[in-house]
Amino acid sequence: MRTLLILTLFVSMQLMAQDEAAQSPATPAPCSGEKYHQFDFWIGDWNVTSNGQLAGTNSIHPILNGCALQEKWQGASGLAGTSFNIYDQARDQWHQTWIDGSGTLLELDGGLRNGEMVLQGDRPTADGTGMTSHRITWTPNTDGSVRQLWEATQDGKTWTVLFDGMYQKAAAN
Repeated sequence: MRTLLILTLFVSMQLMAQDEAAQSPATPAPCSGEKYHQFDFWIGDWNVTSNGQLAGTNSIHPILNGCALQEKWQGASGLAGTSFNIYDQARDQWHQTWIDGSGTLLELDGGLRNGEMVLQGDRPTADGTGMTSHRITWTPNTDGSVRQLWEATQDGKTWTVLFDGMYQKAAAN
């Protein structure tokens, strides 16, 4: 009889706990707000061309419970690289850290402007005597493709195109 009473009490407590949980407002999942998904148009597996020639392939996928995007680039010339992209709620902006097989580190910050993701950052020149500002703009197109325009300047006025690529979804295997 005592065992039955303890079992009944245990089941009653479990049911009350479930009832309280059902009545409490659900805690939103981390990184579920709208701003965390502003760069989702870039997610996918892509063939990338520049000037009509294959520049490489790129794979962009959510990681860490959807809190970040990881890019995995494989250039047609053999250069590989990766980036991590995250919406930084504390600074209310997007951040990208890019690294590649040539030792390049590029850190960019910015956000969505007029439907385009625009990230910008400074990097020392190769000879170490100055700084180069880099600006990369990703534009989603109505046909599902994405244009990536990478520009650089040393004087803050004259921008030079370093890469102008068109992303087309890769065919599913």
